[in-house]
Amino acid sequence: MVVPMNYIEIGQSASIVWMAHEPYMAKRLQDLGFEQDARIQCVLRGRKGEIAAYLVRNAVIALRREDAAKIFAKIE
Repeated sequence: MVVPMNYIEIGQSASIVWMAHEPYMAKRLQDLGFEQDARIQCVLRGRKGEIAAYLVRNAVIALRREDAAKIFAKIE
């Protein structure tokens, strides 16, 4: 099932299938490891859900909910 990345629960793994960011943000996310077919895992979520941390390429990266909502991933 393909969902926006902000719907991934803590402990769930997924593979990125598509990103809908403006060019600057897309490039920045690619530099951090968020690219098509990259495996990710949600490892932490803030109390109000405004921010979440994802494990990608052996690094933990935090994203705001509105940025994570523009990345679509297939839950494994």
